[in-house]
Amino acid sequence: MLRHALASGLALAALVHAATPPEATISNGLVTAKIYLPDAKIGYYRGTRFDWSGVVHSLTYKGHDFYGPWYQESRPSVTDFIYEGPNVVTGAASSIPGPVEEYFTGTTALGFEQAKPGGTFIKLGVGVLKRPDDKPYNHYTPYEVLDPGKWTIRKHADNVQFIQEIHGPGGYAYIYTKTVRLAKGSPRMTLEHSLKNIGTQAIDANGYNHNFLVVDGKGPQPGDKVTAAFNLGTPAPLENDLAVIEAKNLIYKKPVEGKDRVFTLLQGYSSDTKDFDFRVDKADGTGFHVTADRPVSRSMLWSIRTVMSIEPYLEIKVDPGKTTTWTLTYDYFTK
Repeated sequence: MLRHALASGLALAALVHAATPPEATISNGLVTAKIYLPDAKIGYYRGTRFDWSGVVHSLTYKGHDFYGPWYQESRPSVTDFIYEGPNVVTGAASSIPGPVEEYFTGTTALGFEQAKPGGTFIKLGVGVLKRPDDKPYNHYTPYEVLDPGKWTIRKHADNVQFIQEIHGPGGYAYIYTKTVRLAKGSPRMTLEHSLKNIGTQAIDANGYNHNFLVVDGKGPQPGDKVTAAFNLGTPAPLENDLAVIEAKNLIYKKPVEGKDRVFTLLQGYSSDTKDFDFRVDKADGTGFHVTADRPVSRSMLWSIRTVMSIEPYLEIKVDPGKTTTWTLTYDYFTK
C-alpha cells in the first residue's frame, strides 16, 4: 500500500511538473523580466489571438512589478471576458498578461478570406489554423492549431530570441523573429522584430501591442495620465466622465469600478514616425514610455477596473524574398 501510494504520489508530482508552463528569466541588473515560452502542449498561452512569443508576465524595477494577470480566473466557456462578482474571468483568447502582440490582415488573418470551410489560414506568431465554417473571422474564436510551426528559442542573460518558421497554405510562408532585450545599464526593454517572407505571396498585416499594464496588481487610478506626441482627439465623448482629454493628455478623473471602462479610438496622429510615442504616468509615480521606428496606423485606449491598455498599431508589408524589421522601445520609471 505504501509503495503504491508513493508511486502514485511521484506520478502526480511528475504530472504537475510536466504541466508547468515553460518560462525564461532575464535581467540587466536593474530590471528583471519573466517571459513565458511558446509550447503547443504546455505553454501558458495557447490561444489563437495573440502572438505566442515574448509574453512578459512580470517586469520588476525598483520594487515595482509592471505586469501580471488582469484576471482572476480563466474558463473555456468565456469568449473574451466577463465579470463574476469581484472577479474578472477570461476566455482562452484573452488569458494573457503583459505587453503582447496581435497581427491582422485587414480585419481578418493571413489567407483567411481565401480559405474554404475545412481549409487553413495563418495567424502570425501562432501558426496554421483551421477555418471550421463559413462564418466571418473572429479573433476570440478558439481555432484549431494544425501547425504551430518550428519554434527556436535562444535564451541569454539579458535577452530571449524567438524564431518561428511557418510554411502555410496558398504560398504563404515566413520566418518571424522576435527578441525581448533588456538594455545594458538602463530600465529599458526592446521588442525587436524581423519578418522574412520565404513564400510566394506578399504578406500584408497590421499589428499592435495590447500593453496590459497592471502595476503592483492595480488597474487605473484617478490621476493616471496617458500622454501622446500629438493633440488627442476621439470620435465620441468618453463614457461617464471617467477620464478627460486635455491637449496631448488623457487623464483619469474618477475610479474605474464595477463594469466601468475607458475605451476609445485615439485620433490626431500624423504619418510621421515621431507620433508613435506614448507615455503612461501612474498617479503613484510609476509608468512607462513606448516608442517605435514606424508610424502609427491606428491607436486605441482600453481599460477596465483591473488593467489599462494603450494600443498603437503599425503596418507590416513584405514582398516574397524580402525582410522587414521593426522595434518597440519601452522605458520604465518610478518616483
